[in-house]
Amino acid sequence: MEKILSYPLTIIYYTFFLLWLVLFHPIQWICFNLFGYNAHRLSVAYLNWFLVRTAHLVGTTYHIEGMENIPENKPLIIVANHQSLHDITTIIWFLRKVHPKFISKIELGKGIPSVSYNLRHGGSALINRKDPKQALPEIKKVAELVNNNNYSVVIFPEGTRSKTGEPKPFAVNGLKMLYKFAPDAYFFPITINNSWKMTKFGQFPLGLGTSLHFTIHEAMKISDYKFEEIFEKTEKIITQNIKI
Repeated sequence: MEKILSYPLTIIYYTFFLLWLVLFHPIQWICFNLFGYNAHRLSVAYLNWFLVRTAHLVGTTYHIEGMENIPENKPLIIVANHQSLHDITTIIWFLRKVHPKFISKIELGKGIPSVSYNLRHGGSALINRKDPKQALPEIKKVAELVNNNNYSVVIFPEGTRSKTGEPKPFAVNGLKMLYKFAPDAYFFPITINNSWKMTKFGQFPLGLGTSLHFTIHEAMKISDYKFEEIFEKTEKIITQNIKI
């Protein structure tokens, strides 16, 4: 029954979702080219406000726990498990004050209204996973940007989305490079629960009435840890709080 009811609601949801992406693409261009970084950042944040609110059409609710754990004016390496594309819109809106950038696959840098423009011009890293020589300077660039400006960068070390919520092993390489090139930063773990349920039927139709839970844990200054220690601790904190 849920799946049957979801078809018309999902059509309405995707209609508005695409509308916001198309509408905000020229808004981003104007903000970036005429008014600079901060105007562009705010345009992206408010785009994602509309995307988050549009998810209410399929009954999605948001519960963010631990906002008080967000450090003030510190460079952050946000490390999270990954369950759906809705993780990204949630992080961009609710953590907008820490200027989140992303480490994303290079294919997303073109062809998607608003999304591709933000990835290319908003300070994110677009990497070719098959070409380490290309990926290294991209990650180094975003790490230095975050470190020098007290921004944040988001990395999903599982490498791909979990379709069942069950966590996949964390990959070392991306986190290790961020650790090296952002020496003043903090590892900032976030556990995401239930996001996968929005796409339990696939991208169409969407699951109805999903309650997304984001648990923001305490940040850890990376200079206080060897990489192996902070990597293990971060993975443990995130995965132990995943509820299947």
